[in-house]
Amino acid sequence: MKPIVTIFTMLLLFAGVANAELPAATAAAVSQALSSGKPTLIDFGLRTCNVCKKMAPYLESLSNDYRGRANILFIDVRSDQATAQKFRVQMLPTQIFISPQGKEVQRHTGFMDKEDIVKGLKSAGLK
Repeated sequence: MKPIVTIFTMLLLFAGVANAELPAATAAAVSQALSSGKPTLIDFGLRTCNVCKKMAPYLESLSNDYRGRANILFIDVRSDQATAQKFRVQMLPTQIFISPQGKEVQRHTGFMDKEDIVKGLKSAGLK
């Protein structure tokens, strides 16, 4: 009986991780993040994009890990095309790392694993 409970518990944990995703940020949230004096990652993607879905648990986990030290935002370009245009996003997903001073320090297109996202945040000033 104990192995069945353990397996069931693991399935529940993994099911939660697979569906993890940040809520879509608004233009106001982006402005607030950029004026916060903290490093910021803005991830531009689509909820239906497979690569974006694969990155979602990493972004949510890092958002929790670095709460108060960095801003990690997700923009769904289908619902917020204006912000994507403002940042000149041409391909999805695109990650933009911004310093506490509001300067873009790194841009990446495509999948990023958790380790590379942390490196990007550190290049943007995460301590």
